[in-house]
Amino acid sequence: MDTINSFKGYGKVDQVEQAAFRRKTRNRILILTASLLILAILIVVGAVVGVSLHKNKKNKAPSVPASLKAICNLTQYPDSCFNTLHSSNSSDPKLIFKFSLSVAMAALHDVSTHFPDNYINKTDSPLIQEALRICGTVLSDAAESLTDCISAIDDGDKLQVSDLRTWLSTVITDQETCFDALDEVNADFVDEIKLLMNNSTELASNSLAIVSKVLGFLDKFKIPIHRRLLEATEPAGFPSWISAGDRRLLQASNPRPDVTVAKDGSGTVRTLKEAVAKIPKKSKTRFVIYVKAGTYVENVVLDKSHWNVMIYGDGSTRTIVSGSKNFVDGTPTFSTATFAAVGKGFIARDIGFKNTAGAAKHQAVAFRSGSDQSVFFRCSFDAFQDTLYAHSNRQFYRDCNIAGTIDFIFGNAAVVFQKCVISPRQPLPNQFVTITAQGKKDPNQNTGISIQRCTMSPLDRLTAPTYLGRPWKDFSTTVIMQTEIGGFLDPGGWISWVKNVDPPRSIFYAEYQNTGPGSSIGNRVKWQGYKPSLTAAQASKYNVQTFIQGPSWLPAQMVTFDST
Repeated sequence: MDTINSFKGYGKVDQVEQAAFRRKTRNRILILTASLLILAILIVVGAVVGVSLHKNKKNKAPSVPASLKAICNLTQYPDSCFNTLHSSNSSDPKLIFKFSLSVAMAALHDVSTHFPDNYINKTDSPLIQEALRICGTVLSDAAESLTDCISAIDDGDKLQVSDLRTWLSTVITDQETCFDALDEVNADFVDEIKLLMNNSTELASNSLAIVSKVLGFLDKFKIPIHRRLLEATEPAGFPSWISAGDRRLLQASNPRPDVTVAKDGSGTVRTLKEAVAKIPKKSKTRFVIYVKAGTYVENVVLDKSHWNVMIYGDGSTRTIVSGSKNFVDGTPTFSTATFAAVGKGFIARDIGFKNTAGAAKHQAVAFRSGSDQSVFFRCSFDAFQDTLYAHSNRQFYRDCNIAGTIDFIFGNAAVVFQKCVISPRQPLPNQFVTITAQGKKDPNQNTGISIQRCTMSPLDRLTAPTYLGRPWKDFSTTVIMQTEIGGFLDPGGWISWVKNVDPPRSIFYAEYQNTGPGSSIGNRVKWQGYKPSLTAAQASKYNVQTFIQGPSWLPAQMVTFDST
């Protein structure tokens, strides 16, 4: 079990001797750390990026097979990596990475030709047919994310390693979502499909490992493998006009809408679906939809082509989008969402999203987001099981209300919640409540759930055992920090996905500086992957600035956030 060690002195220590000892120890640690760092850089540079160094007759770059093997040994699937990339005939990590994207795209294209038509004809089950259609949708989205990566490589002036990691993480999540959908409906050919997709999943993982462990390492230490690729475009700190403490949304008047939705006919259209039909495809400018007060009973999807859409209402309790699709009545979880946003740059403000199916209908999503750099401000998400599906990419939630029962914040996005009210509610008899269920599948994905400075308080009289979350996948990552936790919480804090079976040590679950009667860590779970406390430096990896690279895009969306 990983624990935080405490060092206790045996008797009193002379302060002068102690100070001298600390200085000597610190110097030794610095020397050792520097030596190891230099050694690591020499190994990586010598084996991986020799082609980019100044060469002379006595200092030749390593052979292509040697440098490629050095790279592939850092992946989850080194054999498939080497076998598919050896024909790149390069020892330049950037070119190897670009080639890895092309072979991953080819593999994904081969898989996509089989979905969904080839398998829909093999079953009469509407539920399995819908799961196959989900596969078709997410695999198409994955292909577009790979295209984004390839385009970014070609446009090196604007490239950031964090973008590549995000998009490749999403490619893996999309493919895993297909498996989840088929598993959920007990499709008898799911193993056949997993085998069919084996190449595409492994090759996407290999590309992610290369960008994370090679290009990401070189970026961190600014080794000039390719100057345009590695130069940081984010400011070192926050812009001077953005305060570092708690902030509010800039108090400007509501944006001028391109479309106004009103049930009474006083707007441009009467329904959200009509408004969505007016959104231009892949627009680089903001398209604003204003939804007047009222309850709009409809299911809405903003697909991958709907970029830079903002939707706002008259308040999260006055403007409500409501649906009731659910698993029990024959809809896979992914498709139950009342509102789904996938196109990049989505913003929602002052609006509520509900799924009214109720606890007895099991999985019933109020909102699903796969939108990269999406922002939710003063919104509400109200349902029971699986309320908020933070599916993929980078997401930020501020001053929102989220209520539910089982796994009611779940998915595999890189997502930060700040100043939100998170409200567990009473489930069905004999059920327990889990606030989160994070689904990180690959160790190199830059995903996880970070809940910071929020309030956890029951929505109603809560008597069921209630937990902060449970690990959904092998590398599940969830951090709760600086949050007020009410007395409703079970002392163990967390619960396993499989009853009485500890999750793998590869998960990362942690708490940091929480308050309230439920924050005591004295009786928490003893999992190897659980950290009852973090250092400030460790916790800072999960704030807005570091975890979702917030400063480069959040100010443009006029949203407030805490930087530390």
